[in-house]
Amino acid sequence: MGVRRGARELALQALFFADIQTNDRHEAVALFREHFITREAFLPFFDTLTEGVMTHREEIDATIANRSKNWKVYRMSSVDRNALRVGVFEILFLDDVPDKVAINEAIEIGKHFGTAESGAFINGILDAISADNK
Repeated sequence: MGVRRGARELALQALFFADIQTNDRHEAVALFREHFITREAFLPFFDTLTEGVMTHREEIDATIANRSKNWKVYRMSSVDRNALRVGVFEILFLDDVPDKVAINEAIEIGKHFGTAESGAFINGILDAISADNK
């Protein structure tokens, strides 16, 4: 597994963990980082993704809500919601990641950790967001 893919998978897991915690999200991600990241190479991109998603979460969630028909962001599965958040962050804020790569990575990670429908759901929303962002 590549460094960026590994960092993306860990970021999804950390953000999922933060979603289900009652304490501060930043503390939850820091706790996850401390106990579950075993490869030092993952840390820079992991930090970029988790900090970026948490910093821009309101804008990211509004962007997702704008493009998700019949789905409120809070009602999405936590895996799908956080895969979308990572993908949207990469599309909107990371110039060194092509939209197609961000979309494909979010789809694959969503399929790996989510349900059989996760890939198509994530693809539909991120494709629309990418088209809006052109």
